[in-house]
Amino acid sequence: MGILLTGGEAAGGTGGFLGIFLIYAVMIGAMWFFFMRPQNKEKKRVATMLSALEIGDCVHTTAGFYGIVIDIADDMVIVEFGNNRNCRIPMDKSAISRVEKPGESQ
Repeated sequence: MGILLTGGEAAGGTGGFLGIFLIYAVMIGAMWFFFMRPQNKEKKRVATMLSALEIGDCVHTTAGFYGIVIDIADDMVIVEFGNNRNCRIPMDKSAISRVEKPGESQ
């Protein structure tokens, strides 16, 4: 009787390891699909948005301000805020959350 139980456990142990491995593989694949993939797509969208940035574009910053781009450097932009056109602030491109072209309405 003890021999039969040992033989059955050995055969079930190999199948159990394969099943656990398969479950972990599916969980890792699902985590990549639901978490990593959308994050990578968003990074690509932001990179293309910032590469298409031009002088005269209306930008919305991460702080919630709207302004007009008046100068662009490698990783810096100078944005003009307000109606009196006296407030010009240099900022990183990473602080821009949305870009609107002059003739475009959303």
